[in-house]
Amino acid sequence: MPTDLSVGPEAVRLDRTASDKSDAIDQCGQLLLELGAVEPGYLPAMHERELSIPTYIGEGVAIPHGTDAARALVKHSALAVIQFPDGVDWDGNTVTVAIGIAASGEDHVGVLSALATVLTDPAKAERLRTAPDAATVIDLLRPVQAN
Repeated sequence: MPTDLSVGPEAVRLDRTASDKSDAIDQCGQLLLELGAVEPGYLPAMHERELSIPTYIGEGVAIPHGTDAARALVKHSALAVIQFPDGVDWDGNTVTVAIGIAASGEDHVGVLSALATVLTDPAKAERLRTAPDAATVIDLLRPVQAN
């Protein structure tokens, strides 16, 4: 049975800038590395995934993550949330929040369910894009509990 993955303050970076999509993906991967969640080889796999399946999911949010083969490089599941208030061009879409995902199993499902809930509510999506502090991000991405 998977455990729910939560987002802690150490995994949130606000008010950042990125020169382009590649830089934003690098920042997500670097934060996952700093969190001790992945081996260094996971970072190139995030770019490889982006080439095959773009990770923009709407409402100004992208979820860069590694390829299926790169799961072997995940030490523990984690999320890295980075806010880019000025936006980053993501293949013609503007991304203001990138959520890097490292998952070896299904641990990320609860947070992705919470994210889906946020993105289908325009007011909550706006709160995520403009979050003034890590506590707001953590509250919005609190895992949805299955009943």
